[in-house]
Amino acid sequence: MANVTVDMKKVPPLAFERSPGYWQTVGRRFVRDPVAMVAAAMILFLLVLAVFGPMLAPADPYASSMLKRLKPIGFEGHPLGTDELGRDMLTRLIVGTRLSLFMGITPVVCAFLIGGTIGIIAGYAGGALNTAIMRTVDVFYAFPSVLLAIALSGALGAGITNSLISLTVVFIPPIARVAESVTTQIRTRDFVEAARASGANAFTIVRVHVLGNVLGPIFVYATSLIAVAMILASGLSFLGLGTKPPEPEWGLMLNTLRTAIYVQPWIAALPGVMIFFTSIAFNLLSDGLRSAMEIKA
Repeated sequence: MANVTVDMKKVPPLAFERSPGYWQTVGRRFVRDPVAMVAAAMILFLLVLAVFGPMLAPADPYASSMLKRLKPIGFEGHPLGTDELGRDMLTRLIVGTRLSLFMGITPVVCAFLIGGTIGIIAGYAGGALNTAIMRTVDVFYAFPSVLLAIALSGALGAGITNSLISLTVVFIPPIARVAESVTTQIRTRDFVEAARASGANAFTIVRVHVLGNVLGPIFVYATSLIAVAMILASGLSFLGLGTKPPEPEWGLMLNTLRTAIYVQPWIAALPGVMIFFTSIAFNLLSDGLRSAMEIKA
């Protein structure tokens, strides 16, 4: 038998390359989105401030001085001025990043785990169980999220823990609704029907075939809720139902500086500016993830 030799240079390169998977394609599309990358860089910077803020802060965030009350931006030793008690604004904004992000991210993560589980169970089970779960969830849609958060926080009492519980309850219904809708679409697909026909139990089907297809959309939607959570948490602190003084938190800082709006308006607006740009960054990140995951076959 004659030996056959193959010239590797004449073989098309694609014959030896493995086609990229779904998540690799999503990652490439996300990296090519300049707006999403800028938002991701902003969020990464905020996370660095949240972790290393106390070490990077130029002063003590709790040290007050009545002789330095409401000093303007650029005052000697205080680049962003001082607040109503003479505390350094730059320091309090940096240190407050940790608590502000914590109040925004934690309830969304908890709602993602609880609401996602409820929605997946309801969507896969269908029938009477789906009706019972989703009609219960729909009850919460009768209340605007702001009023529901205020009512729950008022009933539970002021404090960080009660605010986190209130915000988690607020975000469970929308995440559960999205999870149920996506799971309902996935459970009718051919690969799920094939797995069911092969004798796989419900837990195996959900773990192997359903989760990988529904977690992405649920995660993207939950990311968009972080900005809303930060605004609601700041609103609760502004109303005195969230973080208590003297903790540095952007919403609480807005509350304590509201009386200085006519004396030092730029100083009073700084916490609001931080909330605004952080919310925009999380919204742009969510939009970038959504665009990257919309891959057509």
